[in-house]
Amino acid sequence: MDVMPLLLLVAGSATIAAAARRTPVPAPLLLVAIGLAVSYVPGVPDYTLDPHIVLPLILPPLLHTAATDSSYLDLRAQLRPVAMLSVGYVLFATFVVGWALYLIVPDLPLTAALVFGAVVAPPDAVAATAVARRVGLPSRITTILQGESLLNDATAITAYRVALAAAVGEGATWAGGIGEFLLAAVGGVVVGLVLMAPIHWLRTHVKEALLQNTLSLLIPFVAYAVAEQVHASGVLAVVVVALYLGHRAWEVDFATRLQEEAVWKMVAFVLESAVFALIGLQLPVVLRGLGQYEGADAAWYALAVFLVVVAARFVWVYPAAFLPRLLSARIREREQSLTWKGPFIIAWAGMRGVVSLAIAFSIPLTMHDGEEPFPHRNLILFLTFTTVIGTLVVQGLTLPPLIRLLKVPGRDAQAETLAEANAQAQASRAAERRLDELLADERNALPAPLADRLRIVLERRRNAVWERLGQVNPVTGESVDDTYRRLSREMISAEREVFVRLRDARYIDDEMLRTLLRRLDLEEAAAFREAA
Repeated sequence: MDVMPLLLLVAGSATIAAAARRTPVPAPLLLVAIGLAVSYVPGVPDYTLDPHIVLPLILPPLLHTAATDSSYLDLRAQLRPVAMLSVGYVLFATFVVGWALYLIVPDLPLTAALVFGAVVAPPDAVAATAVARRVGLPSRITTILQGESLLNDATAITAYRVALAAAVGEGATWAGGIGEFLLAAVGGVVVGLVLMAPIHWLRTHVKEALLQNTLSLLIPFVAYAVAEQVHASGVLAVVVVALYLGHRAWEVDFATRLQEEAVWKMVAFVLESAVFALIGLQLPVVLRGLGQYEGADAAWYALAVFLVVVAARFVWVYPAAFLPRLLSARIREREQSLTWKGPFIIAWAGMRGVVSLAIAFSIPLTMHDGEEPFPHRNLILFLTFTTVIGTLVVQGLTLPPLIRLLKVPGRDAQAETLAEANAQAQASRAAERRLDELLADERNALPAPLADRLRIVLERRRNAVWERLGQVNPVTGESVDDTYRRLSREMISAEREVFVRLRDARYIDDEMLRTLLRRLDLEEAAAFREAA
């Protein structure tokens, strides 16, 4: 097996994604653009998206890390709009886009057109949420986009399977399709509910941090595989388990949490970078099999489908946002008031991604009889590719200026800092009371300097948040918080140099050096978190 193409893909995409942080262009868009450009460079190997790799091996960890970083409470508060998008919109887009393609392309069967509709129905909100974090969208919009991206793949994959069964002649019926959809949805949730408590129990009872992190890496694959084994939705199983684990992550040992955070950030960074680069690299593969649809016809179909996909999202989002509020006083009381700007941003953030391409590549070459080719398969692949590229480039590039143009109010940083400071103050008072109780017991007797050190650390943690609201240093432009962090690092760096010098002089050995450096690393991490 030649591993060099894989190494080039990972190293190249990671380098581009890291460089994108220094540019105003979101990393997913830059990766796609460079992938398109590189795809025709002589000597670049062919990279074909294999659905047997993307769906069971790449999608679960991406869903897991996104779900654990999400807020279960926020998603529950926005459950209605999230469900309207992740279920209602996906089914609506499947029928609208499929019907439009059926009318546009001569001789295309309606069942094959619906297969395409299901393929391009689910937006990939990775790029949208990346833009949302950078621009500072309100938390409600960000939560809705994140929730949609977590759940809509399950709806789209199930709709695709039903449409594909009808298209290849397996005798699918409406009743059977609805039954399969319910089995996938309910079954995926049930599998997640069954797995989440035992997995969490293991995470809280396994004491070895390395073993806990190994378990953490296996969790999304296990949840996905178990659900798919019983013909349920692996996507929903992964999301349910991850939301539960993320909500109760505070019960896990601190060493595990620190390691998990670093490991999962790396995994998500590598996978997200690679999949967006892969999207651009699919251009030669898609064009090679286009056949009779080359030229003006293909361009017209691509443009028409793109416009239908964009328009269909607006047609769904606005009624879904406002009609329930008009019809239900309970919804008006429970949910905050809306303007037209929020739904507009949500509608424009409907960018498609790698899941659509992976599903498209899983379309079989032949019908159920194994002889007749699947109708217009190459055209469906091409239109999927152009829809993904079109939404990523057009909507992705215009989303940040659109947000600024509409002057959508962002997060109130000062209010959030005040809330954090008040929360820290309450926690500090509880910690002080607990410390007094412990020190009153003679079994916990400490020398006065050590007891004072505990109080000083607690006071520093309490004051750090308030200092963030203070004035900056007129000379350096730093806040007190930034200066504290910098001085802490300088002190630790001086200690680190002495330890290395003593090792080089053979006063201490390498094993002792690693122990001392790890202690300094933990202190530096603690200082950074206090000031963060």
